[in-house]
Amino acid sequence: MKRAILMLAAGGCCATAAALEYPESRRVDVVDEYHGTKVADPYRWLEDADSGETADWVKSQNKLSLPFLKNLPGRDAYQQRLTQLWNYERYSVPVKQAGAYFFTRNDGLQNQAVLYVRTERDAPPRVVLDPNKLSADGTVALTQWEVSPDGRWVAYGVAAAGSDWNEFRVLDVATGKNTGDKLSRIKFSNLSWTKDSKGFFYSRYPPPPIIAQAGAKETAPATVFDELSNQKLYYHRLGEPQSADRLILERPDQPQWFFSGNVSQDGQFLFISVARGSGNENALYYLYLGDPKAPKLDGKLAALVEGFTASYVPVTNEGSVVYLLTDKSAPRKRIVAVDLRNPSPKHWATLIAETGDTIDGALHANRELVLLYLHDASHRLIRHSLDGQALGELPLPALGSVPDLNNVKQLKGNRGDSELFYSFTSFNRPPTTYRCQLPRGHCVVFQAPQLAFNPDDFVTTQVFYPSKDGTRVPMFITHKKGLKKNGAAPGASAGDKSSFSTTPAAAPVYLFGYGGFEISKLPEFDEKYGVSNLIWMEQGGIFALANLRGGGEYGQAWHKAGTLERKQNVFNDFIAAGEYLVKSGYTSSKQLAIGGRSNGGLLVGAVLNQRPDLFAAGIPMVGVMDMLRYHKFTIGWAWAGDYGTSDAAKGYQYLSAYSPYHNIRPGTKYPAVLVTTADHDDRVVPGHSFKYTAALQAAQAGDNPVLIRVDVKAGHGATGKPISKIIEEEADKLAFLTHYTQANP
Repeated sequence: MKRAILMLAAGGCCATAAALEYPESRRVDVVDEYHGTKVADPYRWLEDADSGETADWVKSQNKLSLPFLKNLPGRDAYQQRLTQLWNYERYSVPVKQAGAYFFTRNDGLQNQAVLYVRTERDAPPRVVLDPNKLSADGTVALTQWEVSPDGRWVAYGVAAAGSDWNEFRVLDVATGKNTGDKLSRIKFSNLSWTKDSKGFFYSRYPPPPIIAQAGAKETAPATVFDELSNQKLYYHRLGEPQSADRLILERPDQPQWFFSGNVSQDGQFLFISVARGSGNENALYYLYLGDPKAPKLDGKLAALVEGFTASYVPVTNEGSVVYLLTDKSAPRKRIVAVDLRNPSPKHWATLIAETGDTIDGALHANRELVLLYLHDASHRLIRHSLDGQALGELPLPALGSVPDLNNVKQLKGNRGDSELFYSFTSFNRPPTTYRCQLPRGHCVVFQAPQLAFNPDDFVTTQVFYPSKDGTRVPMFITHKKGLKKNGAAPGASAGDKSSFSTTPAAAPVYLFGYGGFEISKLPEFDEKYGVSNLIWMEQGGIFALANLRGGGEYGQAWHKAGTLERKQNVFNDFIAAGEYLVKSGYTSSKQLAIGGRSNGGLLVGAVLNQRPDLFAAGIPMVGVMDMLRYHKFTIGWAWAGDYGTSDAAKGYQYLSAYSPYHNIRPGTKYPAVLVTTADHDDRVVPGHSFKYTAALQAAQAGDNPVLIRVDVKAGHGATGKPISKIIEEEADKLAFLTHYTQANP
């Protein structure tokens, strides 16, 4: 196919925005007052995702956008190539339990990966659970799973239509049959077995309130979009009903706290992390369980750390000595040893001191600590003895990362086992699993995917550029070998806006960013979008990833510099990335597109408002677009640590200054915009994208389209999105990006 897609897209196409007839978005007279300032919200009615009027609006928008996208030149060719490349075997990192290896595998185009077990190293794997059989259309996903210590049971979570709501079940590994254990009202919970394999800890929410239906004789449960509160920690014993689960911890006086329980590797302790939002700061409690073969749950909870001033993550323990990964007095983190017999912080001992690199994760295997370090936004693996001495580095084959899946680092090992597994990936390298023998530090490929492309045809360069305030920001730039830069006129200044649309460019650029919640964006072949990005580069495009402030690439200080009243730093970093790409000759503004998901969707919406002249196209995906009301829906209140809220006068002042929905300017010529969301997104509710789209369609003064693509029976996309849906959406996005990043489309 080579450059056929870009060549096709350079030709004529669909109607311009001037000829599009957008569905009517009714304006209403809704005005809120924030600290003496009145703010109109004319599309408030679109927040009600369950109303018939909103459903009709969604149908009308899809009726416009889906055929428009389908008819873009090269769109079908993109779908064909996506289908071809997605058809490859994909494996998770194996978990070794009771001598057996558990892992997931997707044979290529299966909507959901299948859980397998291999009991002997040379024996063929056997299916334990196939989630594709749980629904006809592949929209029921296996969200998480944990094997009991004796290897007999698997506790697992399933979710429907992309929702964050989970149902936990248990199956017998030997028979593959469910035990009948079924737990509900679960959201944002882990699973952790006691060492006797008779039960596990988990968190759940109370039953929903009952709301009266107008004109109805009976009542109905609240919707999935209701605000969450009062999570509690429980212990479930196999074979018993959920109603008999033992309550371990609740705080009715703190309805917005989260609880996460984890049993120590030796089975003697339950460590309970308590968080009050999406930030990493937490309190830490523990319960002494005693004999791992007969754990007791009637002991008294003890506080190891109270308050929310830093993060504390138990890595392992040796008897009463607990090793914690913490950023207390160490913004880039350190490992400390705490003796529970004398746990006062003044007695804590630094085992592994903070360095210039950020510690991104740690585990205990073969009586060693293996630490995952971030060095300029890429990973390194360093071994240490339990007394803190460095034992050497485990090899990583190139610039890349050990990927993060479901917030669990893909680094698996057991304290008494010399065998360690990790997955490595980069922009042009799908995740490859390695197996290491720790006494020698010898690592070999365990499972490697085979795709119909040559990774050596692509090259990644890391650059550093100055942001508006002079901060040095890293960015990865990946493309096919042989690309020559000629996008900017010699001597063009990054501050000279007139230079952004006058010179030809080497290639279209898709610039991606996030910048929030201490989440690091690293070189990786993303599980959902890696194939799409590869095809973009395969056809001559450039993929760029900016490591913005607000993330965790350089520890706590880097994160804090992009939060609250400092959030504008994130937008400045992203704008400066675009200016750098133009000034350095990679592209021009007519060939520069931007994208981001969730908090990254907010990023895209904000910078499109602030610098519409700099970009040709933008794709804000499942974005947080109404910053004055985000905290009023589902889990939105938990993001206040990064954003602040409009409830405070200071919060209103800076939030209203960049809120994407509130800063759209009528009569502005905006870039081409494709908004994406889903009707069942119960994390960032779709009303954000609905209101933003309605306002932008009304304000657009140029010929570029403003479209919204609303996926049905789908959610935020964090886990379990069917491959068929991914391919359809990515084909639409690639065709849109290609068409609107031509120098003269």
